[in-house]
Amino acid sequence: MPSIIDLCRELRQRATPAEKILWEHLRNRGLFKKKFLRQYPICVKSTFNKNLYYIPDFYCHEAKLIVEADGPVHNFKMEYDKNRDEVLSALNLTILRFKNEEILDDIDLVLNKIKERL
Repeated sequence: MPSIIDLCRELRQRATPAEKILWEHLRNRGLFKKKFLRQYPICVKSTFNKNLYYIPDFYCHEAKLIVEADGPVHNFKMEYDKNRDEVLSALNLTILRFKNEEILDDIDLVLNKIKERL
């Protein structure tokens, strides 16, 4: 079984076109000089004292902000996403979700929404 680091690397290599476009704007402190990480694992302890990892598309630790680029696969995992968002929100993280089409069609609107949260 691959390590969580290997999984994150693989996810970065298989980025969607929407993730690539958004990353071009977020990387290298491109938005309000905030550092964003891509496919960064966030660890939480389960009720059984096991480590659970959630891997957001983009994460800014300083702003406690997660940005997700949701493709069609998210239509089939809405319950998982809801639970995941609840767990991450309990860590005082804010989650912004954008459909891939929003990112591809109007990146300026998406970036403005992110700026509002920063």
